[in-house]
Amino acid sequence: MRILVVEDEQLLAETVAQGLRRDAHAVDVVHDGGAALERLDVNDYDVVVLDRDLPVVHGDDVCRELTRRESAARVLMLTAAADIDDRVAGLALGADDYLPKPFAFRELAARVAALGRRARPAAPPVLERAGIRLDPHRREVYRDGRYVPLSRKEFAVLAELLRAEGAAVSAEQLLEKAWDEHADPFTHTVRMTILKLRRKLGDPAVVLTEPGVGYRIA
Repeated sequence: MRILVVEDEQLLAETVAQGLRRDAHAVDVVHDGGAALERLDVNDYDVVVLDRDLPVVHGDDVCRELTRRESAARVLMLTAAADIDDRVAGLALGADDYLPKPFAFRELAARVAALGRRARPAAPPVLERAGIRLDPHRREVYRDGRYVPLSRKEFAVLAELLRAEGAAVSAEQLLEKAWDEHADPFTHTVRMTILKLRRKLGDPAVVLTEPGVGYRIA
């Protein structure tokens, strides 16, 4: 697993990291909440071991941000406070598990392993139609064996069209699935994305327009 350890006590952080590395995990270590958010912007982690009392950005705020992002990373929150109210507050922030200090490393490792199993859903199936092969897990698209680089929105739109298995998908449905709630339904966002997608997929065209209905894969 890929694990981020966020702990301002440097000796404790390195001790935890070394132990997890011995368990064959890839472990990154940072010592404040600001650095944690920077790492989370760049890397995908299975588990975040997060101290609650952090400098720069408090651990509570890091946890809130992960929840806001709907991150797939599972959070094991650490704290020196051991009362019930404190644990409940940590879990209410979005933490998946809670471990008071001091703790035995064996227990921490077991909790990390359990969270890791929950963080890794079964790989989604590969979607294929009309010579297009889309792998949601690897985020790769091929057309007749040729790799097709797509933006995130183009990828999301193509995935929705492929899942429809030849049925038409309306622009409204694509907006709902591929864009957030702030997308303007009166713009030409979907149409422009479809045009770019067609151009990248190449000839012959496989993304067809059904007038008054939507779009479909031939």
